[in-house]
Amino acid sequence: MASAPQPLLPLFYKDLLPLNSRDHAEWKAGTLESAAYLAATHAVPLTSDEFVDAQRDFPIVFTSGENPLPIALFGLNEGVNTFVGDDMKINQVIYLPAYARRYPFLLAKLQQGSDDMSLCFDPSANLLGKFDEGLALFDGEGKPTEYIEGVLDFCRRFEESGQRTKLFMDELIKLDILMDGEIAITRNDMPDTPFIYRGFRMVDESKLRELPAATLEELAKNGMLMLIYAHLFSLNLMRNIFERQLMQGKVPMPAEGASAPALN
Repeated sequence: MASAPQPLLPLFYKDLLPLNSRDHAEWKAGTLESAAYLAATHAVPLTSDEFVDAQRDFPIVFTSGENPLPIALFGLNEGVNTFVGDDMKINQVIYLPAYARRYPFLLAKLQQGSDDMSLCFDPSANLLGKFDEGLALFDGEGKPTEYIEGVLDFCRRFEESGQRTKLFMDELIKLDILMDGEIAITRNDMPDTPFIYRGFRMVDESKLRELPAATLEELAKNGMLMLIYAHLFSLNLMRNIFERQLMQGKVPMPAEGASAPALN
């Protein structure tokens, strides 16, 4: 059973295998009870479709670099996820981004020069296997079961959301309203020593206000303005995440270079 070509695996994925009725005819899907794959991740990719839901739980920022992408911050320092406990469980009810919910599945192009995408999975997640109990992947005729059809539909919709996200980001860049972000947070017991977080991008409110009225009206009509404000409102949660890290003993001293690095 050969792995799919994988010059660079996406976040979370340690390996990729194409799912097929020949090799996995008798396999079943169990339950992914552990969030260990999330535990050391401070930033999870987000689609623009999710901004309204995600802004209730996480700061939404954009990666730095030439092609910025939206991310939800689960922590303010690399390797720190404040929502996954020592038991590898998500420790409160939150909106889990679709990028994380689709794991361990992924639609991938297996042939160079072809646009066809195949459903693949990460075998290291141990969600699929020759289990005695679980949901069948294929029926007796080798056709995908309702479970796999549902997974396919979710992954396809995620890809479509990704395309809409690209259009959203292209428009932000075209409007030239992104700026390098910087957040300074002080602890009550260290009022003279701010913790400075950089390495991300955010919408410049001044530039947003200066856009022509016709442009703002168009952004309101096409729904982009709502997404921009969801992003801006979510930044108020930076302190909440900081406080979570503080309670968990995961805030480094400022001298260690506190930052929220870009996720490229």
